[in-house]
Amino acid sequence: MFLTTYGLKKKFKSKAFIISNVVLVLLLALIINIDVIINFFGGDFNEKLKIYVVDNSNESFEIFKANYDAVNISLMEEESDYEIIKTDKETNQLQEELEYTNNIIVEFNKDEENYLNAKIISESYMDTLTYQSLSQSINSTKYMIALNESNIDQEELIKISNPVNIERIILDEEKTADEESANTLISSIFPALIMPIFMLVVLLVQFIGSEINEEKSTRSMEVIISNVPAKIHFFTKLVVNNVFVITQALLLIAYGAIGLLIRNIFGSGVTSELTQGFSDIWGILTASGFVDKLIYIIPLTAILMILSFVAYSLIAGILASMTVNAEDFQQIQTPIMIICAVGYYLSFMANMFEGSIFIKILSYVPLISCMLSPSLLVIGQIGIIDVLISIIVMIVFILFASKYGLRIYKTGILNYSTDKIWTRMFNAAKSK
Repeated sequence: MFLTTYGLKKKFKSKAFIISNVVLVLLLALIINIDVIINFFGGDFNEKLKIYVVDNSNESFEIFKANYDAVNISLMEEESDYEIIKTDKETNQLQEELEYTNNIIVEFNKDEENYLNAKIISESYMDTLTYQSLSQSINSTKYMIALNESNIDQEELIKISNPVNIERIILDEEKTADEESANTLISSIFPALIMPIFMLVVLLVQFIGSEINEEKSTRSMEVIISNVPAKIHFFTKLVVNNVFVITQALLLIAYGAIGLLIRNIFGSGVTSELTQGFSDIWGILTASGFVDKLIYIIPLTAILMILSFVAYSLIAGILASMTVNAEDFQQIQTPIMIICAVGYYLSFMANMFEGSIFIKILSYVPLISCMLSPSLLVIGQIGIIDVLISIIVMIVFILFASKYGLRIYKTGILNYSTDKIWTRMFNAAKSK
């Protein structure tokens, strides 16, 4: 208890912890309320950018505007961020006004051979989706002008130009179009939510390994072990660092809540793409029934995450006990980081392996399952039973690592041999 209390006080009272958390709370509050701050200083987050149309053909503007609105809704399912404006100014004059803006110029000109040609002019790069919308709208405009000049009946022309009504039908009665949209959305955003787990694991391994390595390299370990059994010292390190990392994770959640509270108090009159985006995402998830699944997804993920922290702590502490210098520590840290990175990147690619037995088996593997299993559960490739199996396998792994790892730790903690580190570890594991 003394070592645990001392270790926690040392961490929580350190200047690095205090300063970094002050910076974090300010940074998160700033990011969450960036549009409120811009609005406060006179900016308008909702001000639409402009597409200036120079219609030298004298027949393209109205058709282009209608086509652009239709294409934008088709691609993004919402109104465009751009306002389309017809202008009588010359293109050269407009180009001078584009400086330091994200506005766009579209110029239409008659073409004897191809009916119409166009130019898209911007100050800098534009995103792919915007360019796709403009290109498709311009091609549709040319198509409509060609049909119009072919003397087709006006009613037929309207029918041709109207977008196709597409009905999505899924033969599996247990699946719906809403779930399809939600799965696509989840597979895109959920891996980003796994990133904090990955970062916390990396921090945990660094904390435990560097502390033990420092105590050994400064020979202070000899004083500690002469007063405290190696077993107590080992598990104290695990408890202190896991409590610290989990507390830091909870603090990050609290800082996010503070940012949202500030937004609620000072930004009630400000709407933005960020707010609308979250609202749209929540609506899709609710319609698909995913929100109801959070009742079991969150607890299972939390249990698996905590068990994984313990497992990574055990491995980091066991391996660090065999090191005698910083070079040894870097050597033993590499395989842990590789395993962690494999789990992280597999969580990104989980949606690509639908129905794969191999990826399902990998979700049971300790140290990888903490990131892979939640991803597969969220997108519906594994069920609750599979996650429970992952948890049981993780518990068995922890018990096994504790039994044989403690042997290595007791032997290695005062071992300053210069033999190969993996040889020393294997010999220590065989000892009783």
